[in-house]
Amino acid sequence: MRDALPPLSCLSAFEAAARYCSFTQAGSELNLSQSAISRQIKRLERDLGRLLFERHYEGLRLTPAGEQYFRVVQRLLRDLGDETARLRRRGDDRQLTLASSPTIASIWLARQLPDFQRAYPHIEIRILTVEDPHRLDLAEFDLGIYYHVPNEVDPPGLIAEAIFEHELVSAVCSPIYLERHGVLDPAQLLTDHTLMVVEDHYHDWLTWETWYRALGLDWQPPVHTLRANSFQLLMNATLAGQGVTLGWMRLLDAELDQKNLVQALPHAIPSRGRLSLFTPQHRHLTEPMRAFRQWVLKTS
Repeated sequence: MRDALPPLSCLSAFEAAARYCSFTQAGSELNLSQSAISRQIKRLERDLGRLLFERHYEGLRLTPAGEQYFRVVQRLLRDLGDETARLRRRGDDRQLTLASSPTIASIWLARQLPDFQRAYPHIEIRILTVEDPHRLDLAEFDLGIYYHVPNEVDPPGLIAEAIFEHELVSAVCSPIYLERHGVLDPAQLLTDHTLMVVEDHYHDWLTWETWYRALGLDWQPPVHTLRANSFQLLMNATLAGQGVTLGWMRLLDAELDQKNLVQALPHAIPSRGRLSLFTPQHRHLTEPMRAFRQWVLKTS
């Protein structure tokens, strides 16, 4: 039938390609090759009888027809995803999907969940780890746990409620590292030691330079760094004795109590970001969502 809708695979490929203006990036997101995305787009263009992209020396650009179609397809796919997730959740009212960064999930959340599961043994927990909450698909999770800087790091469509109202940020390292290097001081830290540096715009509100200047300490770019776009990787490197990182003291309570980490310096500043519970706006709160929200905010 001529009036039949195009295949969903073609629409998904088009939506991703239009969002990135790149067949390669769309393929990476959908786990397809660049040529597979190109074939899906050509099939869709033949079906519609319209060009959706202009190919030129700078890359891809949507045609006017493509721009209009993209807005419609993106809205419909989002609505379809939301409704699918809603029906799946209704099909299993016992399941609770929690989104969090790998670091928070492994260092803090995993240690807290046994208490919650003892209180609510009928609730099935599923954890989704995504480093940056801006990359979350609101249809894929129920609640999130991330650090939140009010009015600065506000992922769209989410309501943030602080779990920790107050928290300090300090330089931490492993006991092995401290034993190996002896007493540290702020000036030597920048010249003689390895500092962990997160290369991620979401964490730009907490940097070594910010920390030094907030304490009124002399700052210069560190001589030795270990850089990564994953805070979890850097935290694991810190635990393994490879250097010094900035850490939230309440988040790291258990690691500090168990002497897996120690303060490298006595200095600390109040954290601008607070560990927070993220709730998708306009989401019907299921019984597991209500139970976890009450538990995590009450037991902070």
